[in-house]
Amino acid sequence: MSHLPQLRIPATYMRGGTSKGVFFRLEDLPAAAQVPGTARDALLLRVIGSPDPYGKHTDGMGGATSSTSKCVILAKSAVPEHDVDYLYGQVGISQSFVDWSGNCGNLSSAVGPFAIAAGLIDPARVPHDGIAIVRIWQANIGKTIIAHVPVSNGQVQETGDFELDGVTFPAAEIQLEFLDPADEGEGGGAMFPTGNIVDDLDVPGVGTLRATMINAGVPTIFLNAADLGYTGAELQDAINGDPAALAKFETIRAHGAVRMGLIADISGAVQRQHTPKVAFVAPPQDYTSSGGKRIAAADIDLLARALSMGKLHHAMMGTAAVAIATAASVPGTVVNLAAGGGNDRAAVRFGHPSGTLRVGVEARQVDGEWAVTKASMSRSARVLMEGWVRVPADSF
Repeated sequence: MSHLPQLRIPATYMRGGTSKGVFFRLEDLPAAAQVPGTARDALLLRVIGSPDPYGKHTDGMGGATSSTSKCVILAKSAVPEHDVDYLYGQVGISQSFVDWSGNCGNLSSAVGPFAIAAGLIDPARVPHDGIAIVRIWQANIGKTIIAHVPVSNGQVQETGDFELDGVTFPAAEIQLEFLDPADEGEGGGAMFPTGNIVDDLDVPGVGTLRATMINAGVPTIFLNAADLGYTGAELQDAINGDPAALAKFETIRAHGAVRMGLIADISGAVQRQHTPKVAFVAPPQDYTSSGGKRIAAADIDLLARALSMGKLHHAMMGTAAVAIATAASVPGTVVNLAAGGGNDRAAVRFGHPSGTLRVGVEARQVDGEWAVTKASMSRSARVLMEGWVRVPADSF
């Protein structure tokens, strides 16, 4: 009896921010997977180990959470004034799909380091010692990200003393700038796709909720924690251990996605699990993070909790952090009001389940419409493993 061999595909396993994923150079993928389509999706599903009805990813590289079921494909950029094209795939866990509808802000911090190490950046642009400026084209949403990557002795510097809540060990700081983060490709091209900064969102079986629906960083539906019966200081178990709560959030997400123009009807939410996100916010209060760190109300502007792929995130998605900062800078949104209101905010620091995060934001009003020109934050990244990932030859 003959058996097909396993294929060896060059790959790097990286942590970026509070996420980790499998990174590929486009040119290293099998020919059938170098173009979008079913072959590429099938390959990435098999790499991660999905679909897995056991929800463990035992037979793949995934970690069975939204933060660890991710793949990235990079290539030299075809877009003028950019160094690298960055394509991100959020891989389903128990279902057979790859969601290409948005970006991963956390893994964005690993793109620059990987691109430099993989030879995708012009060596003349990489200093022997100093900061390499990597111009990233985020191909999922058609946006520019600028990564400031530390370099030491001609190599990407990965170790350092920068601490990021939600990540166990310190590492080198990488500064990210998300330029013009509103996603014009979604919901008709407006930062607020409904035309309002606050809407009454009618959700059958749940009720009418005050919501800010925004396309910035990632399409996000923001709600008031109190309207949902929460304080905003909840940790993962309080939400993820409550099946009824998770079902309610998914219902809200589906109806919000329709209202935002992201899907035609609620049935489309099943195949679009990465976006939009659902988040709830509240004014500051003291709480203890999941790692035992005491967070003081005086040290934050608001509380924020967000769900990703049907579960409460253990920290905060980078793209959702951009959405939080953007919404906080626009007077009258539910996020802005939770942070105390006002229109002169250059940065926001919010409390999430693992600690706090500060995001800078540059917002301005043009012809009566709010626009955000840049959001910035610091993350870290490092290589966890490099070599080859193996998949059965008949898996795609």
